[in-house]
Amino acid sequence: MDIIIAGGGKVGLTLARQLAAEGHNLTIIDQNPNVLDRATSRFDAIAVSGNCASREVLERAGIGEAELVIAATGADELNLLCCMTAHGINPNVHTIARIRSPEYAEQIVTMPQVFPVSMTFNPEKQAALEIERLLKYPGFLRRDTFAKGKTEIVELRIDSKSKLKDVALSELSGVVKCKVLVCAVLRAGQAIAPSGTFVLREGDRIFVTAPTATLAQLLKNLGVITRRVRDVLICGGGTMSYYLAKLLEDEKMSVRILEKDERRCLQMADWLPEASVIHGDCSSHATLEEQGIGDCDAVVTLTGMDETNMVISMYAASRGVGQVITKLSHGENTSIADSMALGSLIVPRELCSSNIVRYVRAMENQVGAAVSIHSIADGQVEAIEFQVDETTRNRGVPLKKMKLRPNVLLASIAHGTQTSLPGGDSEFCIGDTVVVVTSGRGILHQLNDIFA
Repeated sequence: MDIIIAGGGKVGLTLARQLAAEGHNLTIIDQNPNVLDRATSRFDAIAVSGNCASREVLERAGIGEAELVIAATGADELNLLCCMTAHGINPNVHTIARIRSPEYAEQIVTMPQVFPVSMTFNPEKQAALEIERLLKYPGFLRRDTFAKGKTEIVELRIDSKSKLKDVALSELSGVVKCKVLVCAVLRAGQAIAPSGTFVLREGDRIFVTAPTATLAQLLKNLGVITRRVRDVLICGGGTMSYYLAKLLEDEKMSVRILEKDERRCLQMADWLPEASVIHGDCSSHATLEEQGIGDCDAVVTLTGMDETNMVISMYAASRGVGQVITKLSHGENTSIADSMALGSLIVPRELCSSNIVRYVRAMENQVGAAVSIHSIADGQVEAIEFQVDETTRNRGVPLKKMKLRPNVLLASIAHGTQTSLPGGDSEFCIGDTVVVVTSGRGILHQLNDIFA
């Protein structure tokens, strides 16, 4: 597929990396020559220098033949104008725009004849929603939801005190006393599809599939003590902090925001009357102690510097904070962070890119396309949700009689309100939701792609 990406920032380059890996023909537009040089040195892409909302620039980028334009610059207005100009030149092109402003997002929905945008995305808001979810349901490093909330894949770390340390997966049910499936393990930065003889070790990050109703029982049986989060300290007063504070106010959580820019503090205080906005340097241990960091239920580090976020999070963990959440702007930093006490890691650009990849795959494959796609295990594994329809092969066939592709695992089958972890006698039928986990290089565009 011929795709134009307007904006070569962190989000644009993340999308370029994922879409280039799937074999699409990419053209990247940016006004900064250094950005374009960096992009073309990393990906097989055509670089076009200029204003992405300019007709002349879009025509040089091949808008007439393009099937999709992704406007991912840092300016909402530029992204909207880019999509409008692109659609005006090529009415058949699909357009995706990065939109941060709630006002613009509402106008796009209510005035589709004016704003020809097929899809919008907001990395900051999506990250805030993910953080809110982790704070509402503490105990896991990460939670990905499938089948309208009936199934989840959660991430746990095996530490020195974990009941799962040195346990073979064949013995797992005797320890956790509930039915779960370990669908992937991340060990020393390498994703592993484990067998029953695989033994869990200290330092492993495991990805566990279970019906949502089972998760509380899993934590209880593992001896993971969780309590409701009531007092949250947010370090940094950016856009993401605003979205998160608004969400947490609705959950009746006490929110404090620590920000060193006085003007930004005044803005945040005006926008968030229910939150406590404090003018201070969150990288200062003295300031953190003044704010009673050791008494907080949760600390969320959302400054614009990954290094600052890491240092604050490690300090919060050392002070015994029950839940620590760290935002990383650069996804490559997760490999470094894996050995540090940073709690849950949030990479906003990675969160939004999965939805865009799902949209692109659906454009390629209109029948049986994925309902949702989640990247887990530091991007080395995909968990994909499909709906079983009349085109799906092997309906009504027991799993033990199916021949699946290598590195493909059926993680969950949802039938109506019932969700189960598949066994050898499990079957699926029309209307069921199937979650597939794959660590192979081949792309699963539809459910039929899992079969050998």
